[in-house]
Amino acid sequence: MPAPTRSHWLALPFISMGVALIIVDATIVNVAIPTIIRDIHLSVTGAEWLNSIYSLVFAALLISVGRAGDRWGRKRMFLAGTITFVLASLLAAIAPNGGLLILARSIQGVGGAMILPSTLSTVNALFTGKSRAIAFAVWGSTIGGFAAVGPLLGGWLTTDVSWRWAFLVNVPIGILIIVGILFFIEETSDPSSNPGFDFQGNILSVLGLGGVVFALIESAQYGWWTQERTFTVLGWHWPTSWVSIIPFIFTAGLLILLLFVAVELQHRRKHRTVLIDFALFRIRSFGFGNVAAFAVSLGEFGLLFVLPLFLQGVLGYSALGTGFVFLALAIGAFIAGGLTPGLARSLSPRNIARLGMLLEAAGLGLLGLMITASSTGWGLAPWLFIYGLGVGMASAQLTGVILTDVPPADSGQASGIQSTSRQVGSAFGVAILGTIFLTILANRTSSALTMLHTLPPAAVKGIVALMKATGGAGIPALHSYPGSTPIIAAASQAVTHAAKIDALLAGAFILIGLAATFALPRATHSQQEHRTENGE
Repeated sequence: MPAPTRSHWLALPFISMGVALIIVDATIVNVAIPTIIRDIHLSVTGAEWLNSIYSLVFAALLISVGRAGDRWGRKRMFLAGTITFVLASLLAAIAPNGGLLILARSIQGVGGAMILPSTLSTVNALFTGKSRAIAFAVWGSTIGGFAAVGPLLGGWLTTDVSWRWAFLVNVPIGILIIVGILFFIEETSDPSSNPGFDFQGNILSVLGLGGVVFALIESAQYGWWTQERTFTVLGWHWPTSWVSIIPFIFTAGLLILLLFVAVELQHRRKHRTVLIDFALFRIRSFGFGNVAAFAVSLGEFGLLFVLPLFLQGVLGYSALGTGFVFLALAIGAFIAGGLTPGLARSLSPRNIARLGMLLEAAGLGLLGLMITASSTGWGLAPWLFIYGLGVGMASAQLTGVILTDVPPADSGQASGIQSTSRQVGSAFGVAILGTIFLTILANRTSSALTMLHTLPPAAVKGIVALMKATGGAGIPALHSYPGSTPIIAAASQAVTHAAKIDALLAGAFILIGLAATFALPRATHSQQEHRTENGE
């Protein structure tokens, strides 16, 4: 394959802008959530869906859309996805209630699913050898860096303008990307890609993932086992009060996912079109790399949901102030992007990814240990910076490691699968860490208020419900209670403890990803190609 031309390098900024657009939007609303909760009376469960529906739809469609882009043309898919994303952002910006806002976020997920695999497959098609490694580093660093820029941008817009501009800002950026796509990006496709459509696989994957994520998110509202609230949909009520609907939905989701795997394997045996070719997971770099990507995303995005609730609810930061705290993470990620090419001269991609995950876990662990009700943003910033360094290294290198041994004919599907691993991980991370956060918050608040012996049981129950419904953002409302000082202190300590536990758990998830990298192969085809090009 010929070396990349000047036009290919001119296309890279617009490819990166497309990635930045959808990654920023995955995190830009995090710091705005407390304001959205108050403005349109959104519950924390609704806020979790506001985050997770984007990742869930994103993940459910990535593979099939990636395959469609291979056949239809990646430039066309990138363009269609950007237009869809811009229109959905307009809808989100004018949404008068939580239901329409969540719907708009789901449509954004459709657009994002069209953008991400088309950009990654385009990079894979346009760049080779050493140039491909540089392009992958730019692509991966964009993910890590702009995941942290989102909170700062969202904080500024929420504080000085309106949270609605967190969505409206996508419009001018999207228009610029559309111009870049039309004039600078070359069309690429894979004519040999199977033209069929795996209808069963698509339906089963959406239903299975939807069931599992729904159960994880809604367990805080309806109860894992004992029913805390009756489930109702379209006039139908869960018929029994002795057990919650959640374990049934969770089990059904898992069974559907198992059925999905069985159907895909059967389709492959019969040489029919499959949504996921599980044979790709026999490639060690691809299989274990995806495990690492899933675990890393599980920790990264779960923390980004929880930490703003602590900063604003307990420390009293504004959305803008919260964004400035997260700036330390962004700076670390961008510095890592600059350091990575130099490190690549002496370390393999696998070892750079390991170093990145080690820094991530260390940053999260120190953050969890240092969080207190009297913490300051300056006090937390160093640990977020260390974490950001790790994000920049791990995100950039994992992408290349996962795809490096995949045959070119399967690059579109492989790109979609690795992106799905990240997005499913982020959806699960928000759901799992969000549920743990709310559960710990409710239990600690209840026990602390009960020990005060100054509040009637009904008042304790009401305060616990407020904390659980707002994730701690309702702490200022406790000033209306007589003798509010010990009540506020108890609630603040509960939020702090929940945030501390979540940070440590997020670090543990990263360590699981680190462990998976020890199964990665020592040498990859891309490294061999690089050596050949340089006469080694």
